[in-house]
Amino acid sequence: MTAPVSRDRVLDRYQSHVNTSLASLARLIAAPVEVTAAGSKVQGSDGHTYLDCGGFGVFLLGHCHPAVVAAVRKQLARNPLATRLFLNPELAQAAADLAGITPAGLDYVFLTNSGAEATELGLKLARLAGKHHVIAMHGGFHGKTLGALSVTGQPHYRDPFGPLLPMVDFVPFGDLTALRPALTAQSVVLLEPVQAEGGVRLPPDGYLRQVQRACTETGAVLIFDEIQSGMGRLGAWWGADLARVTPDVLLTGKILGGGVMPVGGVVASAQLFAPLNADPLLHSSTFAGSPLAAAAVTATIGAIKSEGLIERTRELGLQVRALADEAVTAHCPHLVAEVRGQGLLIGIDFVSAEAATEFLIGLLDSRVIASYSLNSGNVLRLTPPAILDETDLHWLARALTSAAGHVGRVMPATVRA
Repeated sequence: MTAPVSRDRVLDRYQSHVNTSLASLARLIAAPVEVTAAGSKVQGSDGHTYLDCGGFGVFLLGHCHPAVVAAVRKQLARNPLATRLFLNPELAQAAADLAGITPAGLDYVFLTNSGAEATELGLKLARLAGKHHVIAMHGGFHGKTLGALSVTGQPHYRDPFGPLLPMVDFVPFGDLTALRPALTAQSVVLLEPVQAEGGVRLPPDGYLRQVQRACTETGAVLIFDEIQSGMGRLGAWWGADLARVTPDVLLTGKILGGGVMPVGGVVASAQLFAPLNADPLLHSSTFAGSPLAAAAVTATIGAIKSEGLIERTRELGLQVRALADEAVTAHCPHLVAEVRGQGLLIGIDFVSAEAATEFLIGLLDSRVIASYSLNSGNVLRLTPPAILDETDLHWLARALTSAAGHVGRVMPATVRA
């Protein structure tokens, strides 16, 4: 029998060996320790069950999806890591499967260990194509390794690590007028079809197609970061599909490992991938594309297809957004600027970070996990799995109503004479 988890012991070890601030924050909000997880639920060391509507976009399939776990377990017993000298059938299958669901013309796949690594390779492919000038977006988030950080549109994270990559310009997301003058034949444009960490910022209608047209006209390279928006999160395989755009490079991650394995990926056109086809040692990684990770990718894609999770995401997204809108409209309309989203990427935009934090605490009191937004402290995100059932939806509705009531009481509207 497994011994019970001691929250105090875990907090002490975080304090001494992991991160003192994380330990202090956990104590402040009385967060339990995660013990087990399955489906849409997480079990805490406090004995309570939590409905997971957070996880920073990873768990579209929920936790421990049986098909993905089975594939990984089978691979673990057979050949988890490759020698790198021989070819890997699991990687070949995963690459074919991933290329098969991306926009036509994106045929070459490089699996990575994380989304940030995918960003790094995307930038390297652009460099190999002679594009040394990067145009990124204010509010964009692409990771925190040095290259990825250089193109992340949040000075708070960039400034302590400067100087970063040169020749990086930032323009407002959704503003074609600001983008066009910066474009040259030496440019690469990097953006998210929906800014997730930026606060669930959706582009204006037609904007992404206009960006592609402008890149084509100038000879610039276009990279879509779909690490959070892709793999069904928006109710389509990709934001690129919704916009009817084929970028030169597409970055993926988060959902790609099915909530079981950490996996990122880069899918590129033959033209952009040509230098790596000519010399595969220009970019390599000991653990990237391991048989274990590749097995998870294949199982994840198969599960999304066989269970109709993209269609389910579209349906659930409308319901969850409506529940959030109804709760805040009824109980704290003075504190919310907007509820917005696409599919199961939903943001509640509060008038202040304090209000967003109080709402998060209110949800936790009702045993619901949500996600804050790294680049927008005012926005609380709901990114639930596409496997929520009616009982889960009722649970979420009650929690949203309770949290809205809580924040409305804590931060009442100013009474005017």
